[in-house]
Amino acid sequence: MSQSDSDSSSYGGEYKNFRQISRDRLLQEMLRSAKTGDSKSIWKVLIMDKLTVKIMSYSCKMADITDEGVSLVEDIYRRRQPLPSMDAIYFIQPSKENVIMLLSDMSGRTPLYRKAFVFFSSPISRELVNLIKKDTTVLPRIVALKEMNFEYFAIDSQGFITNNERALEELFGDEMNSRQAAMCLNVMATRIATVFASLREYPNVRYRAAKSLDATTMTTFRDLIPTKLAAGVWDCLMKYKSLPNFPQTETCELLILDRSVDQITPVIHEWTYDAMCHDLLNLEGNKYVHEVPGKTNGPPEKKEVLLEDHDPVWLELRHAHIADASERLHEKMTSFIAKNRAAQIQHGSRDGGELSTRDLQKMVQALPQYSEQIDKLSLHVEIAGKINRTIRESGLRELGQLEQDLVFGDAGMKDVIKFLTTKEDTARENKLRLLMILAAIYPEKFEGEKGLNIMKLAKLPEEDMNAVHNLRLLGGSSDTKKSSTGAFSLKFDMHKKKRAARKERTGEQETWQLSRFYPMIEELVEKLGKGELPKDDYPCLNDPSQTFHGTSNTAAVNPAPAAHSMRSKRTHTWARPRNSDDGYSSDSVLRHASSDFKKMGQRIFVFIVGGATRSELRVCHKLTTKLKREVVLGSTSIDDPPQFITKLKMLSAEYELSIDDLQI
Repeated sequence: MSQSDSDSSSYGGEYKNFRQISRDRLLQEMLRSAKTGDSKSIWKVLIMDKLTVKIMSYSCKMADITDEGVSLVEDIYRRRQPLPSMDAIYFIQPSKENVIMLLSDMSGRTPLYRKAFVFFSSPISRELVNLIKKDTTVLPRIVALKEMNFEYFAIDSQGFITNNERALEELFGDEMNSRQAAMCLNVMATRIATVFASLREYPNVRYRAAKSLDATTMTTFRDLIPTKLAAGVWDCLMKYKSLPNFPQTETCELLILDRSVDQITPVIHEWTYDAMCHDLLNLEGNKYVHEVPGKTNGPPEKKEVLLEDHDPVWLELRHAHIADASERLHEKMTSFIAKNRAAQIQHGSRDGGELSTRDLQKMVQALPQYSEQIDKLSLHVEIAGKINRTIRESGLRELGQLEQDLVFGDAGMKDVIKFLTTKEDTARENKLRLLMILAAIYPEKFEGEKGLNIMKLAKLPEEDMNAVHNLRLLGGSSDTKKSSTGAFSLKFDMHKKKRAARKERTGEQETWQLSRFYPMIEELVEKLGKGELPKDDYPCLNDPSQTFHGTSNTAAVNPAPAAHSMRSKRTHTWARPRNSDDGYSSDSVLRHASSDFKKMGQRIFVFIVGGATRSELRVCHKLTTKLKREVVLGSTSIDDPPQFITKLKMLSAEYELSIDDLQI
């Protein structure tokens, strides 16, 4: 088995981001390599399984694949038409079933294809290699047999998932099956390791150590999830060290966490355009369906659009605060009208008053010669309008303010009770999310009768109570001894009426109302980047002085910084100076990206077991600019709040639900 020597690392030559390298490997190292050697047919068939077709679709467009000489894409498990004059490229998992299908296709007097180029998504066992070698009719027809070591979905330019949708249930569930959990971690470790094989990166493997509260507390399987996963990834990396061009010394950082590190981020309202789209609109993945005017004055037609990186407006605005995104869209529309003479004439016939964004949208739609330019802008005006209406109609600003005040210790139990009694028409899901934040900060308030009384006050059914109770399985125990909130184990004073689950950040001006909340990984990754992450709490497997369970003979690289001082209160505003560059909007990252990428330091990878959020992905983009190091987020899945809550309910044995109900 070999891995081809294409230069897919960022060292030497032009810097490429995570997704670009992933795309290049599939197109150049795999598809393009099939054009050379003993290959007479120009067009080829690409055969994949259910997993590899998703791997390919996240990294490449169909046009990219066609450009590399692929005329047909097939499913290995479907009955296929024989094409004996064409060569086939197999991109498949190294499973026994797939190898048997490959041998069936290529054996006998009349194989389905002339020759086969075979690429496995992860390392193949010796047993399966011998099975292929045994078939003497097939062997001469195999031109290439390689391990691509590519078994992850590149969901973002700086993000990937391992597609372990059931990880939360299998690893944190009430009735966890230890064999199933071990298999889940094994698949996860293999897939994470292929990320480093693909990028030719050898990481320092850091992980969140299990914390025993005292000598009488037994460490559970859940406590050891990051430890076990780190060991699994390490084992895979040791096998990769024999690959061509694989570095022998550390080139990057990997930090392994699980969802218990931060239980608030998956349910709190995130106010960026991307997060609001996925939270408030009924999107299918990244697909948005809207109505467009029908042809020749016919009825409106439904049109599907993908909110992805190829859309420049989406790319610019996705990490912007929703109020900022709305302002910028209005400015773009106004600018377009101002530059367009025909539009000015049309505008001149009006009363000269200032136009609303909706008026501008209608005006521009009447200019067919600019339809392609304006389609995307008009689409985002419509989406932002829908979001802003939902925010108004649902009273989300007031709820969002209470959520953030709770997290920063500016509000407490009384404020939540007041909200629930005065805002009875608040949507059920929003009340549940508020109570989940409350439970993460005040777990003792949900013990026994207390919890039932709060749920009765909120008028929430028992199945919603399951979601709140199941937070304890992620480390938010109802045992008051365990009232820490994740990464920093904030020691709460149980007698204090108000507690803070976050410290205020110094040196960062809050430019938009409801933007002061930040996910825990922001502080963790920043400390890691500065060498300030304590090695006792986050041991390194590469360090010979570390023991397996994370006790360390070495102190932290640097002493922990002093606690942040609370900054003075300031009046919130829904607007900000136009020249502010807070890293909150994606264009602030993009503005610096082209120049900064050339001077980038070592990459930082952070992997979260149990699902990551869009706000955590945004933070990775923000920190890339701040640290001048590409920060890549990995997880078992990307979950929006409704999906996370559904998965949390599934942790209870009595709550049975198919994963298909998640609408992922």
